[in-house]
Amino acid sequence: MASAADEDLVASKTDGFKVGEKKTVEEYAKLVDQNDESLNRWKASLGISNSPALPVDPKDTRRCVIHSLALEVPGRSDITIDLSVPGALESLKSKPFSIKEGAKFRMKASFKVQHEVLSGLKYLQVVKRKGIRVSKDEEMLGSYAPNTQEKPIYEKKFAEDEAPSGMMARGHYEAISKFVDDDDHTHLKFEWSFDIAKDWK
Repeated sequence: MASAADEDLVASKTDGFKVGEKKTVEEYAKLVDQNDESLNRWKASLGISNSPALPVDPKDTRRCVIHSLALEVPGRSDITIDLSVPGALESLKSKPFSIKEGAKFRMKASFKVQHEVLSGLKYLQVVKRKGIRVSKDEEMLGSYAPNTQEKPIYEKKFAEDEAPSGMMARGHYEAISKFVDDDDHTHLKFEWSFDIAKDWK
């Protein structure tokens, strides 16, 4: 039986939408039409190019590897979590970071795609305070070809957000987030926490 947290973290669906037929990078690369500018632009947007592919460990079956998450605030140094460091995910929940009330910020993720084209990557997030859900967000990150030597890493900045403000908004918040694709495959799921404070700490 699915938990309430799992039910909260379900991506929205568009009626009638069906995931397209899977193709390899090589098959996409062969879709060349000198007269079809939109097709060539679409391939370029996926990152399909003639650049050599990055070497991939065949034992590593992950299609999407999230390298880091960061909180970007104008005029301040980024708060970056390097997920390649052992224990980094576990510390996200036990060591909350502070956000100044009313501050504008955005999240950004650095990640690598390997093995095959990744379709419809999304970021889902549910925030709770004292066990009560206060927000649910969904950010479409897009579709990506496996990284190449020319493009060894992808970085995606999310839409700008604003922290709540006022005495009632200050306090401790807990969140659950995950990265999921059009096939409903979860690439990363984690719990984290933060505090809304009167000022930066």
